[in-house]
Amino acid sequence: MITGKNYIGNKLSAEGSKTYKTFNPQLNQENETAFIEATSDEIDNAVALAKGAYIEFSKISGTRKAVFLDAIADEILALDDELIQTYCSETGLPEGRAKGERGRTVGQLRAFAKLVDESSWVEATIDTAQPDREPMPRPDVRKLMIPLGPVVVFGASNFPLAYSTAGGDTAAALASGCPVIVKSHPMHAGTGELVSSAIIKAAEKTGMPNGVFSNINSSGIEVGVQLVKHPDVKAVGFTGSIRGGRALYDLAAQRDEPIPVFAEMGSINPVVILPKALQNNGDSLASIYAKSITLGTGQFCTNPGLILGLKSEELSNFVDNLSSNILKIDPTCMLHPNIVSAYVQNKSAVLSQENIKVTAEFEDIIQSNFARQVIATVDGETFLNNTKLHQEVFGPFSIVVQCENVKELEKIISKLEGQLTGTLISDEKEVSNYNNVVNSLQNRVGRIIFNGVPTGVEVCTSMVHGGPYPASTDSRFTAVGVNSIKRWVRPFSYQDWPNDLLPNELKNENPLEILRTVNGELTNNKI
Repeated sequence: MITGKNYIGNKLSAEGSKTYKTFNPQLNQENETAFIEATSDEIDNAVALAKGAYIEFSKISGTRKAVFLDAIADEILALDDELIQTYCSETGLPEGRAKGERGRTVGQLRAFAKLVDESSWVEATIDTAQPDREPMPRPDVRKLMIPLGPVVVFGASNFPLAYSTAGGDTAAALASGCPVIVKSHPMHAGTGELVSSAIIKAAEKTGMPNGVFSNINSSGIEVGVQLVKHPDVKAVGFTGSIRGGRALYDLAAQRDEPIPVFAEMGSINPVVILPKALQNNGDSLASIYAKSITLGTGQFCTNPGLILGLKSEELSNFVDNLSSNILKIDPTCMLHPNIVSAYVQNKSAVLSQENIKVTAEFEDIIQSNFARQVIATVDGETFLNNTKLHQEVFGPFSIVVQCENVKELEKIISKLEGQLTGTLISDEKEVSNYNNVVNSLQNRVGRIIFNGVPTGVEVCTSMVHGGPYPASTDSRFTAVGVNSIKRWVRPFSYQDWPNDLLPNELKNENPLEILRTVNGELTNNKI
């Protein structure tokens, strides 16, 4: 049952007087439950509990953490239809999307459980002592990764499950040994509370310390600001807009003790279509990309908002076919009236620029909170010289840039801000003639797709979901896949430490039988 209260550790709390409600964009009306925004005291209590829990939780074995993470997955599944219906009522997204995202969330939790149960992820490294080395003896030095401390995770508007309460950031932080305080997204606070109840049940069932998880309600920015500025918070995870992510990043940097903010922000995900591919497959590409642009009403961070090609008759035909195909797709509901308003505003700002031509915009009557998909086109020189055209329009919107030549194409790519993805559409023989284009794209993105679409992020070990700023605040890390655990840890060395006092991962006898780097060689042998 949804109460509208905060989880301060394992206790429900509602000390505040400020309330708000979520919104059903399909019905165009507020949902019934009133949510109570957390007070300053409740925030302080949540952080104090997390700080206390860290002392125990950071030392808990990988096997016990794995049991906890698997239990969270089980409890989320046990919420069954209540979770799915709440998700749909707060987002306007269909039931199939809700179930798919739940499956992804559960899958992420189980993947991290498997990772920490095996324990090699800590990157144990041992350089044994060399007392007879000349001219100076070498000490015994042993290194592994240790958790940073309490982490604040901001829920994402467009992924109420996979990037929010028990999503990738939370799963990775808990797996690393960091307690988590979630700043619940106000657009899906009911979904957040249900998932929080699952995490709390799992924590209690598996004997985790009180404070390992808290869920904080908030309708504005004040609660998030207090959390980021709190001296006992050691890191922040965020998925959302450039404006929001940058604000948190700046706040964290201004603290007496600056802390890392791992923010995944905006991206227009450039798609480069090479001439032969366009000539051979232009019609099918138009159909494929019309579907990708409108998937999920364009509310994906990997939406293809920019398509680049060399000016030609084939590119003109592609623009016509893309425009025709996108108008055949029925408009769908956006997440919230505020997101609809931002879409309309940002779309209008781009389309009001000089030399922009709208080639398709859905003009029939649509329901409230639905989005009119748009295709526009512009010449390469105009796009290159007007950075307002480079900004993300969050929704079913894309610009096709018609470049004069390859040099202009390369220059445009090199001048783009950092992006999550770049896509190259080519036949296999053609791409070898465009090495500079490929290199330019590689320097601006975190992931390159060959002959596909950017929408869809596989949760796997080799996935990179990040990129040069402003795609993310630190391009060295991914926000998806088990390697995202590396955001919440730091390397720590023991020098000349007694063997029996070392963590199991570093002991001579290697009781966990994990892979370790010993004197430069990867092995699971004892020393």
